[in-house]
Amino acid sequence: MKIFFALFIAAATLGLPASAGAQAYPTKPVRIIVPLAAGGPTDVLARTISQNLSETWGEGVIVDNRPGANTNIGTVAVAKSAPDGYTLLVTVNNLTINPSFYKDPGFDPLKDFAPVSLFATSPLILVVNPGVAANSVAELIALAKAKPGQLTFGSPGNGSAPHLAGELLNTLAGIKLVHVPYKGITGAVTDLMGGQLALMFAGSPIALPNAKSGKLRALATTGATRTPAAPDLPNYEVSLWYGLLAPAGTPQPIIDRLHSDLARIIALPAVNKQWAALGAEPVSTTPSEFSAFLKDDIGKWQKVIRESGAKMD
Repeated sequence: MKIFFALFIAAATLGLPASAGAQAYPTKPVRIIVPLAAGGPTDVLARTISQNLSETWGEGVIVDNRPGANTNIGTVAVAKSAPDGYTLLVTVNNLTINPSFYKDPGFDPLKDFAPVSLFATSPLILVVNPGVAANSVAELIALAKAKPGQLTFGSPGNGSAPHLAGELLNTLAGIKLVHVPYKGITGAVTDLMGGQLALMFAGSPIALPNAKSGKLRALATTGATRTPAAPDLPNYEVSLWYGLLAPAGTPQPIIDRLHSDLARIIALPAVNKQWAALGAEPVSTTPSEFSAFLKDDIGKWQKVIRESGAKMD
């Protein structure tokens, strides 16, 4: 009995620091790594979250931009960080695309991370140069079938969501749009307006102003809750998504705290207004729901990449 009692006291004592640490979290500055350059929508969303978390916690929350290798550099940095809640990842679709696009991206999205929440989505908008003889998706598909391999679509780079949106349209519609990758969105939009490209998928902050001015023609959006880009094509949905994750092994009480505080921030009217200007719709999921979402998204892009033959080069 004395031995059992001693073991019980020892076990309880050993358990105190971890439990107490989780309850007190955070006790020092937290770093959010964004695997993309500063100034883009992902960075803006992350900074909104960091500012509100800092105000909630009374601790600094620093956004650390680590662009490179199609988001792999920053993502790997978080995967290899200590699972203590002090290094987090705000990321996008590349988390679920890159494992099928690279032989070894350096991380496993399901094994190396503890999902906290999906916090925003944003549909892409299919836009064409006004000189393209298509005023609807159906007309665009008909034109592409009449001119196989002659219509080009731009993207901010190989493996990006706009790239694979075009490849998915190719696969489901049975057409051959030719992909032209750029180093960023600016050059692609410039060439689209100049007539060097026929079409592209772009976020609303870029697509809508140019469509309203007549420089581009918007045909449809790609979100599930809006007019689908191709209503006659089943399973066509491509939205940009944004999520918060921690390294695998992060204590559950910390994940729960992060989820609870993030959910409160997402519900703030000021945040909703700011994100709407970016074309982003606030959403909130449980960690388990986000985990299931990631698993489904990986399978979706595996299929698209395999069937389209999309490659980095």
